Amino acid sequence: MDLVEEPSSPESEEDEENLVPVGSEGLPTAISSLAGRELLLRNILDTKKDSYTDLQSYKVYVATWNVNGQSPGSICLRDWLIRTTEPPHIYAIGFQELDLSKEAFLFSDSPREKEWLNSVKRSLHPGAKYRKLELIRLVGMMLIIFVKDDIHKSIHHHSVVGEYVGTGLLGKMGNKGGVAVRFDLEETSICFVNCHLAAHVEEFQRRNQDYSQITSRLIFNTRNGPRHIRNHDQIFWFGDMNYRINPTALEAEKAKSLIKHGRYKEVLKFDQLRDQMREGKVFHGFTEGEISFRPTYKYDINSDNWDSSEKNRSPAWCDRVLWKGENISQIDYVSVGQYKLSDHKPVASLFEAKIKVMNHPKYRKVYEDALKWLDKEENKCLPQVLVEIPGSDLLPHSNRNEIHFGRVKFLETIRKSFVVRNIGQYAVRLEFIKKLNDTYICKDWLQIEPISAFIQPDESCEIRLEVLVDKRSASELNVGKDLLYDILVLHLEGGKDIFVTVMGEYERSVFGCSITALVNMSEPIRNISPGKLIQLEKGALPISKYDIPKELWFLVDRLYKTGTEKESLFSNSGLTTEILQIRDWLDEIPNTPIPGTVDSVAETLVLLLDSFPEPVIPFSLHLKCMDASSNYSSCKQLLKQLPLAHKNVFIYMCTFLRELLLHSDKNGLDAKILALLFGRVLLHDQNHHLKPKERDERRKEAFIYQFLVNEDSFSQDL
Repeated sequence: MDLVEEPSSPESEEDEENLVPVGSEGLPTAISSLAGRELLLRNILDTKKDSYTDLQSYKVYVATWNVNGQSPGSICLRDWLIRTTEPPHIYAIGFQELDLSKEAFLFSDSPREKEWLNSVKRSLHPGAKYRKLELIRLVGMMLIIFVKDDIHKSIHHHSVVGEYVGTGLLGKMGNKGGVAVRFDLEETSICFVNCHLAAHVEEFQRRNQDYSQITSRLIFNTRNGPRHIRNHDQIFWFGDMNYRINPTALEAEKAKSLIKHGRYKEVLKFDQLRDQMREGKVFHGFTEGEISFRPTYKYDINSDNWDSSEKNRSPAWCDRVLWKGENISQIDYVSVGQYKLSDHKPVASLFEAKIKVMNHPKYRKVYEDALKWLDKEENKCLPQVLVEIPGSDLLPHSNRNEIHFGRVKFLETIRKSFVVRNIGQYAVRLEFIKKLNDTYICKDWLQIEPISAFIQPDESCEIRLEVLVDKRSASELNVGKDLLYDILVLHLEGGKDIFVTVMGEYERSVFGCSITALVNMSEPIRNISPGKLIQLEKGALPISKYDIPKELWFLVDRLYKTGTEKESLFSNSGLTTEILQIRDWLDEIPNTPIPGTVDSVAETLVLLLDSFPEPVIPFSLHLKCMDASSNYSSCKQLLKQLPLAHKNVFIYMCTFLRELLLHSDKNGLDAKILALLFGRVLLHDQNHHLKPKERDERRKEAFIYQFLVNEDSFSQDL
């Protein structure tokens, strides 16, 4: 346990350390200020919400379909979207693989969006008028929310927010990931998530990883602060989750035979999604209804026949609908088999969701009682809290407000938490605030959740801290310009601030090193002293040991030998566990082969290029390169302005990419897609916090594209 402040009337020396009334004499700031009083009043009302709300039934219709890049044409979607005589109040309609063209993959525009939107509009229930509340799309994933016209006014429109997360390579490529919409309906917060997780029967761990990335990275920026998916009363999560039937437990032909006789439960015993949920790997707390329909994948196009290709894929329930939260009941859960334009069948589910609706007479009574209580108790509302840091009493001579993360490695997340306990008689509001003269609450390598909270008497709040060193902070940590050290300021309304020290030791890595340092680094970074690394970064040891970084050569050499014909190379994300193993290998360079699959090595290569503090094309030349991107001769001339090591890396990477394109009949790579991906890393932005402008993305892609498609040997001209 940790003391917070001096007690006003200690009963013992131990109490003096632990009990802390917060505030000055007389009226505490938390209540005497208008803002503080309003915050406390809002908290009182939130805790008593059940006493002034009634439950009202709403019908929610959730639908999902992987359309395999097809146009809807003239088909009517009513068999998919209308299943009851009574029109639903809310439609949440998700698509995957809306557009498989490289143009959609590269940029945001797609004619398929309008085609499918119009087709949906024509097929909504005719018994009601609907308004489009929100539409959000990321490449082939699209989510559309429609609400009945008569409930539109019941939605707090400032609360409507759409967000997306790509989980493809480096989180940059949007071929997989999730799109989501949240809003407040009456007094209930609702979140809809449409996802497309990693493909291939053996890749269930990548699907788990995609789910984890969506839950951690998809954050809605609302008027009341950031909210994660989990911070909602009701959540509906659906899409092409891509979980298959375990092929080692049930062969494809046996599965087809069981399905033919309607013995779905026997097949579902080997369903990967249910296995992973039982093991607690994904969808914690979510529910799925009983499946009583045929598998939704994989069919021959324009038929009801199972996959007859060489791969002979086993049938699977890839397309699912799950939910989480109170007051939700599923009415039905179906697949609509008559649609044959895709290799997936559409799925739909109707729910009854009971929404909290304000009872105004009851609310007025609770509101008035709360005001009276505040008037009566305001002079007694001196909060008292304890800060409890696990293990702090076990550390000799340590500061009790200190949290130590130990050794921290690049891209390896470490989580710790501490507890703030309210031991007083009244609610306490806490909030992490910026330090004096700082523009941030905490450093880039640290995340805090929650940022603010109310704690009721005899209750506690767990504060979760997450340390992750990525490209934003690695370079400065490598050379000691920054340390894994930060002081958090936890402000209590009406009282003094609590200071919490966060610290750790960073293990230096080649990720975050400059090209200049790496080409002059004659031995693994683990063997190099901090002082020598600083000298290498300053260019004070111009040895020019290598033409390109040896780490880059190792990765490209592995891909050249084992990955040139790998299908979907640079499209699929690698496994995090393997990427961390490859990171360790590059930092140590042992006399063993590089670990990991081809996909993990490919993502590590892109990660290394993206982590150079000065990109391969230096920041000072970005604008010139983008301006010259339509003219190959001008592009070549600009390469002459690159520092020698940077120029060597650029030529080496373009030569490798051109080699990959020679095998495009096997790996399926396209010059424009490669140019987009490598344009983003070879000319990566200086400000990591800003979303890139699409116009700049297009021009960077065009610049790299010039070197991938023009036939002359550009390296000889430089």
